[in-house]
Amino acid sequence: MSAVDETIEASGVPATAELRAAPAEVAVMRGVEKSFGDRQVLNGVDLEVPPGKVTVVLGGSGSGKSTLLRILLGLEGYDRGSVRLLGREVKGLSASASNALMMELGVLFQFGALFDSMTVGENVCFALRYVQKRPMDEIANRCRENLLMVGLKNVENLYPAQLSGGMRKRVALARAIAHEPRVLFVDEPTTGLDPVMSDQINELILQLNERLGVTVLCITHDLTAGFKLADHMAMLFEGRMVATGTPTEMLACEDPIVRQFLSASAHGQLGG
Repeated sequence: MSAVDETIEASGVPATAELRAAPAEVAVMRGVEKSFGDRQVLNGVDLEVPPGKVTVVLGGSGSGKSTLLRILLGLEGYDRGSVRLLGREVKGLSASASNALMMELGVLFQFGALFDSMTVGENVCFALRYVQKRPMDEIANRCRENLLMVGLKNVENLYPAQLSGGMRKRVALARAIAHEPRVLFVDEPTTGLDPVMSDQINELILQLNERLGVTVLCITHDLTAGFKLADHMAMLFEGRMVATGTPTEMLACEDPIVRQFLSASAHGQLGG
């Protein structure tokens, strides 16, 4: 049993993967286009996220990964195409329906995005308290449970500035799962972390996927993280999805852009 397995086991939080049925449809993008002025960022993107699995979208800087994620989170509109999230077309949703949909999602932001003026406990349980308005005793218990699940104990009264980078990432992950989302979006999970802490964060994401039954969509340029996490992969290049498949299929892909990216080579179409 790994250290991460032991941490989650020791939390005393029951596994719920067997109790929560995976949604029939998680996220589907068809022919999605997005431009900022004269610059086309997404050019006919198709993507399907399998339920209950970890999907990783690879791509270099400027490939369109962040825009894709922002569209799925409802933070950015799109010009053409279709975006369905948990069986609902995103475009045209009322404000109340959109807010309800967003509460079925959890987000681990690239740099954590913790509220500096709030304690760890207040950060983790922000949605439980201010959106779902859960009872205070339930909030306290859920906060403690979720922090234990990411390997943190007795940190509720600390502030983000008092934490290391790895601890802040764990707190952000605890916040992302505190309201029991059906889908977890992960934005560059290993940014700013050393190799050991990066691996620990990756292990936590995998264990939460297995234990909570939450579907995960991760965007990253980190090949080590991508291949550790992924059941399914896709690669963006200049706003186009150039390849999809299992990690094994991606490694065998003959597309020159994919081969250059996976080999981290300076020679080719990337990096110009």
